[in-house]
Amino acid sequence: MIKALTLSLALAGMALPALAQDAKAGETKAAMCIGCHGIAGYQASFPEVHRVPMISGQNGKYIVAALLAYQKGERKHPTMRSISASLTEQDMADLGAFYEQHGRSSVAPVSQAVRQPSPEVKALLDKGACASCHGADYNKTIDPSYPKLAGQHADYLRVALRSYKVQGNPNVGRGNAIMGAQVQQFKPAELKAMADYLGSLPGDLKTVPQSRFR
Repeated sequence: MIKALTLSLALAGMALPALAQDAKAGETKAAMCIGCHGIAGYQASFPEVHRVPMISGQNGKYIVAALLAYQKGERKHPTMRSISASLTEQDMADLGAFYEQHGRSSVAPVSQAVRQPSPEVKALLDKGACASCHGADYNKTIDPSYPKLAGQHADYLRVALRSYKVQGNPNVGRGNAIMGAQVQQFKPAELKAMADYLGSLPGDLKTVPQSRFR
């Protein structure tokens, strides 16, 4: 498992474009994103109803990786595939830079007590070795190409995890060798239990309300 994770990190670093990032340019380019990700509680309906993920405060390198996966068809989502198809690698780098710092405050955040998982959920997280990539607190990942999970919408996390279980469907699912292998060992109820816990943790992710008209 450790060798596989190390290899995936190396491959992720090789796959991502090494481009200069311009957060200010990303703010302008984010106009296409705010119709969903700039509305608190906004829900998507594909492949089932769930809240769209919070991306303000997310790792910029992960945002680039996700957009590339949608563009290549590794992640099958019609809206995101269409949007990503219109983006250059520079656009993705700028959007990643913008959303990584979006919503940050100069005021130090108030520390929150971290709820410890139940023994059952802890066993599931340990079985999946989730912290080995996403960090011990699930908010500081071991590499920025991995997503922060702490505080993300639990229903989105559940749908995302289940998407990695889908095999051979041209219209639904996500293709990722590491995640695909990881989720196969869990039942749907176990994935939901992990998603519910991760969604309850304090973290950097947030939705920053934005107007379409700027």
